Order: sequence, then C-alpha cells, then structure tokens
Amino acid sequence: MSPTKPIFTGLVIDEYDQPVETGFIGSEPAYIINDAGFRRYVPSETIDRAVLQEIMTSLSENKDQIIDQTAKMLGQDDIFSRAMLKHQLENVDQQIEQILQTGLPDEMRAYMGMMGFRIIVNIHGEVLRIEQPGRVDGGDE
Repeated sequence: MSPTKPIFTGLVIDEYDQPVETGFIGSEPAYIINDAGFRRYVPSETIDRAVLQEIMTSLSENKDQIIDQTAKMLGQDDIFSRAMLKHQLENVDQQIEQILQTGLPDEMRAYMGMMGFRIIVNIHGEVLRIEQPGRVDGGDE
C-alpha cells in the first residue's frame, strides 16, 4: 500500500520561497516544482525518504534525552518503559518504511505547518535544508 499523496504535502517550498505543489506521475505521488514555468515532477518518495532519514537521525543523536523526557512525561520512568522507548528509537529504519507506506495523519501535517516546519528543495527536488522550530544547532558546544 502506497500513500495516496506525498507525506509532507503543504510543508515543502522551493529555494525561492514558493510553495511546491503535489500531483501524480501515473499513480505515483509526486512533488511538482515550478522551474520558471516548467513543472518538474519529482517522485515524492525521493524527498520524503530524505526528510524522514534526517528526522530519524536527529532523534537517534538525541535518544537519551528523548527517552528521559518521554518517560517522565508519561509518568513511567522505570527500567522497562525506558527499554521499550530505547527499542523504538533503535528501529528507525522500520519506522521510515512504515511512514512511507501509510503517510502522516493530516492533523500531524497541519500541526507541523503551524509550528513552522518547512522543507526547502531546489528545482531538482534535492533537499537543501529542513527548518525545524525549536531545534538548536550544536555549533557552540
């Protein structure tokens, strides 16, 4: 089962700050990038996979903090809950495949947009950067 639309619909903009449309190449979901009037169709999996990989890498790099905060937030700060959370974070490749198959709920996409999450791509569909509000670069560490 493939998603019926690109996963990050409404969150992708081009390098000139213009929204990227979505559509299909046959039955395959695609992002449509306006290149001075020429509409470039990029299979959505190309962009979606790159973005999901970046998000999952960020999660993996901060997994100890994520486990601590999630366990506290759930009120289950015990060794078994921590082990379950750690297991979930260690199997990110499986989660990427699952998200590629099922997509994101519309509510999650809307929330991400309201929080300022943006994916910037060039005219060839290559991800230039991902803007994630609240993310602090580690340059001064």
